[in-house]
Amino acid sequence: MKSFRQAVEANDHAAIEALLAEDVVFTSPVAFKPYPGKAITAAVLRGVSRVFSDFRYVRELAGEDGRDHALVFEARVGDRAITGCDFLHLNEQGLIDDFMVMVRPLSAAHALAEAMGAQFDRIAAEAAGTAPAGEPPAQSR
Repeated sequence: MKSFRQAVEANDHAAIEALLAEDVVFTSPVAFKPYPGKAITAAVLRGVSRVFSDFRYVRELAGEDGRDHALVFEARVGDRAITGCDFLHLNEQGLIDDFMVMVRPLSAAHALAEAMGAQFDRIAAEAAGTAPAGEPPAQSR
């Protein structure tokens, strides 16, 4: 999905959010339950951009119908190198309605869980509209 990849690579959170369906479901690699809804998904993605450094997509795969995409990425979480994949599904309007992330290795997944846990109060406040989303991230996601 070229538009999503470009938005992420440009660190353009408004463009990323515009590509999310209202009913998007975000499945985290480190949380047990999925996060339903555009506000929480956008807030989680902003949180990830504050946690990841040296983020880059290295491969893109697309399903035959053009509605399923896999974007393989590499990044760092603190001193841990992480490899992962964003699995995206587009609804009939071309918006992301399913967003699942998987990461490896386990030590990096643990580092990601810890770093995102430290962000969770801010993420929840941003999703609820009670905190500004405007602080710039450490590195682009």
